[in-house]
Amino acid sequence: MAARPILGLLALVILAGGVLLQCFTVLSGGVDGNPENQFYFLEASDIGDIPNARNPSRWTFFAICGVGSNGRNTNCGDPIPALPFDPPRTFNTEIHLPDQFIRARHYYYLSRFMFAFYVISLFFSAIALFTGFLALCSRLGGYLSGLTAAVALFFQALAASPMTAWTVQGRDAFRSGGHSAKLGVKLYAFTWTATACFLISTILFCCAGAIGRDSTTMHRKRSTRSTGSRGSFLDTESPRRVKDDYS
Repeated sequence: MAARPILGLLALVILAGGVLLQCFTVLSGGVDGNPENQFYFLEASDIGDIPNARNPSRWTFFAICGVGSNGRNTNCGDPIPALPFDPPRTFNTEIHLPDQFIRARHYYYLSRFMFAFYVISLFFSAIALFTGFLALCSRLGGYLSGLTAAVALFFQALAASPMTAWTVQGRDAFRSGGHSAKLGVKLYAFTWTATACFLISTILFCCAGAIGRDSTTMHRKRSTRSTGSRGSFLDTESPRRVKDDYS
């Protein structure tokens, strides 16, 4: 049916858009170039009184960066997998840090779990991207792609939730200490838009898999009914034919 490849293709395009946004997020701080040097989760400024701190400092996916004259990330530190948000350890001091950061461990765990969930979601979304081509030609491919996209959606939502939690709480903590802080609007948009893309593609893949089910079922019922009718006709005629032969 023509509707199946159309839905499958639409789901595939939307899924690919979500994967692209994921890549922009995951590569921030790990790639020194445009447009990656525009993306960050949280920026804290007016923190010159904190020893060892860049002023301003930006937390990205892989590194803590400074801010150049053009307003982009610069002088990023070495890429660190599962970079934790933990200012006392990052700056190796508690001097002039807001009280919310002192001996607080939930920032650390939220940021670490966020990293893991992002990577898992990216893995399953990449699988869904490849299996999505099967959705163009088969119902099974549609359901399989819908399943993998749903798993990617689940972990993407898990990644977006702790990301939102630690960045908002971190911003509020810096502000309560008399510093300036703001959220990275672009990575916020990328993260939640990717979540929406995975949700939409999951629904479309499942719809592509469901198309043709009713017609296939009706065809099977008709075939069964036709076979049954032929069989009953033959059963009815067989005794008459034998009787005629013996008469």
